[in-house]
Amino acid sequence: MMQYPADALWQEIVYLAYHLHWPLDDLLDLEHADRVRLVRGVVALDARASEMARSQ
Repeated sequence: MMQYPADALWQEIVYLAYHLHWPLDDLLDLEHADRVRLVRGVVALDARASEMARSQ
């Protein structure tokens, strides 16, 4: 089994904690695939919000 790099894990955790305001334990309990899916979803929401702000 390959170990996920700690720096990458913490980047994901910090990003999600900042945007979702979830407790650390909840974020650490997520499976890798679920955490990546959440990161991608938040990135998409941020991009959409930025695009809407620019178009106004």
